[in-house]
Amino acid sequence: MADSLSGICRTIRKDILSIIYSAGSGHLGASLSVVEILAALYFTGIFKNSPENPQQPGRDRFVMSKGHAVPALYSVLAHLGYLEISELDSLRRLGSRLQGHPRYLSVPGIDYTAGSLGQGLSVANGLAIGYKRQKLSGRIYCLVGDGELQEGQIWEAALTAAQFKLSNVCVIVDNNHVQLDGLTKFIKNVDPISGKWKSFGWNVITAQGHCVKDMERAYTTAANHTAGPSVIVAETVKGKGISFMENNCEWHSNPPSIDELEDAIAQLDNI
Repeated sequence: MADSLSGICRTIRKDILSIIYSAGSGHLGASLSVVEILAALYFTGIFKNSPENPQQPGRDRFVMSKGHAVPALYSVLAHLGYLEISELDSLRRLGSRLQGHPRYLSVPGIDYTAGSLGQGLSVANGLAIGYKRQKLSGRIYCLVGDGELQEGQIWEAALTAAQFKLSNVCVIVDNNHVQLDGLTKFIKNVDPISGKWKSFGWNVITAQGHCVKDMERAYTTAANHTAGPSVIVAETVKGKGISFMENNCEWHSNPPSIDELEDAIAQLDNI
């Protein structure tokens, strides 16, 4: 399984690089840093939904609050059968379902329309409250970025989830330490992240965000916590897997040239 998941992650990274190159725009760094986070959720049986019945009542929901990383999610959904793999090449094209941020129900498996950062957890809370009132067993997963934690709405929503003991909410923080203009700690420092969430009444789980096995452990731990909401602080590297992109804010939203694409693909083939 580990070897299989490693291959899946490599394929997802190749997809991200290729479709952003073809589109001429897109967010490489953030997409590359969430690959194992998504693989552990979708390819290990943690996430309860299926392409055969993607609108089933009470299904697990995924809210990609850091919506600019959606190329990674499109690739995951394609390889699970929610859409055709060939459609990935339509990223950001006029009239395409696959725009630069996810749009609710544009593709089966997309449960949230993203745009401005900081709003996803509020939506996740609303879904979770609805599920509890209907006595539905599904869980709500919400992916946020560490730079996104600079948004005040995140912390208002964090208080709400703790207040209502929303044990069916699991936040994942993609803690890659880099945002558009540089290192997060130099722009508006959000550390200590774990300490902040704990002080807001959350069950805090730390994980190695590029280790599928460790992320699977973290998701399982969160699901077993029934006293309130859980957050997984996943340590990641922006631009993971490509040497000249890693920890480099210049690759937040720039497409590669053909030479850079070929170099990046070659690096992935040699892992």
